[in-house]
Amino acid sequence: MFYTEKERKTDIKGTYDVIVVGSGPSGIAAALKASECGCSTLLIEQSGSVGGISTSGMMSHFTGSVKSLMYERILKNAEEKNVFKGYASRVTIDPEMLKNTYYEMLEKAGTQLLLYTFVCDVMMDGNRVTGVITESKSGRNAYAAKAVIDCSGDGDVGFYAGAEYFKGREEDGKMQPATLMFKVGGVDTERAVFPGSFETEVETAKGELQALARKHLPYPAGHVLLYRSTIPGTVTCNMTNCVDIDGTKAEDLTKAETVCRSQMQPIVEFLREYAPGYENCYITGAGSLIGIRETRHFKGVKSITENDIYEARFFSDWVVRDAYFNFDVHNLTGSGLDETGSQKNFRQKKGYTIPYGCLVPEKTDGLLLSGRNISGTHMAHSNFRAMPICVAIGEAGGAAAALAVKHSIEPREVKVSEIQELLV
Repeated sequence: MFYTEKERKTDIKGTYDVIVVGSGPSGIAAALKASECGCSTLLIEQSGSVGGISTSGMMSHFTGSVKSLMYERILKNAEEKNVFKGYASRVTIDPEMLKNTYYEMLEKAGTQLLLYTFVCDVMMDGNRVTGVITESKSGRNAYAAKAVIDCSGDGDVGFYAGAEYFKGREEDGKMQPATLMFKVGGVDTERAVFPGSFETEVETAKGELQALARKHLPYPAGHVLLYRSTIPGTVTCNMTNCVDIDGTKAEDLTKAETVCRSQMQPIVEFLREYAPGYENCYITGAGSLIGIRETRHFKGVKSITENDIYEARFFSDWVVRDAYFNFDVHNLTGSGLDETGSQKNFRQKKGYTIPYGCLVPEKTDGLLLSGRNISGTHMAHSNFRAMPICVAIGEAGGAAAALAVKHSIEPREVKVSEIQELLV
């Protein structure tokens, strides 16, 4: 059963050199770079603020590392706004201050911003993306562009454009679980424990903390990840968990939100009972955006694999360099680290590179991929999805789009050496 809509004409509200869809870390970097390279740039975001999971998702900290001028600028600008300087590390996130940092940087760069706006389709000329179609309080509108950068995380633009992709793990399509981050106050941080990885064991008077969590927390929660915030007495919890979620489906996102929220109070009660320093803790707030780790992986001109990362492979056509993280695969069927993952036991200590072809869809023109939706394997994705690396990917995407506009060519035709010059 279906309903046939009336044919309609959609207003083209603006024409830009570059349109960036999604304002997470990769989208912020892509929009800033394109703007700073002289392009008229529109950044479209579906939520009511910028930053994606780094802000609205109440993320605890930037994890992993990369050689990126843009990432360093973001850290420096955010660090200057930290009220309690010296209390937490420079990679610890104050979500509200980071939002302000992003807004100020975008305004200074001259980026045009459009919030509360969903991209629901694309404008196409053959196999070339020529713009996006949006839905918002303003109705249905279209925005044309010479180049579009998909920083939506889920690859929504690539999906609407018909670019080839697969979801999740290659053999069965299973995706990493969803998490709703939240903060607790009332913590005695002088005595508090801060297990920062699944493989971090903490012995307490009542037993080992990770083992106690597996026993007492409601399934599929069952691990302890606690991080200092920028505010004394307040700790960020990465402990809610919902498996079998497809982040491209509204029904699944709704399920993830409700399941994770149902776990928050039991987690607080667990911390009060078993975690030193948390005896009087209480919830102070939760993210307004559910954390989706994995959905679509697109097929690019090139694709990065876990072996490339294991071997710290150097690609001469790099657009991201000295990227470093571990294989952060959250358990696809329960709590904790997946059997394929490796955190503290990750042995490769060198940085790796990401080649430009991973950002270029194999058959779709006018479009660049950026952030966690670039071309890579499920295992490689568990590494390059780290936010600093996504910033560097976005920075590269913005530079490539600007060069494509400057030379009136397709993104796939841009010389990598010119991108590299803009990144160093």
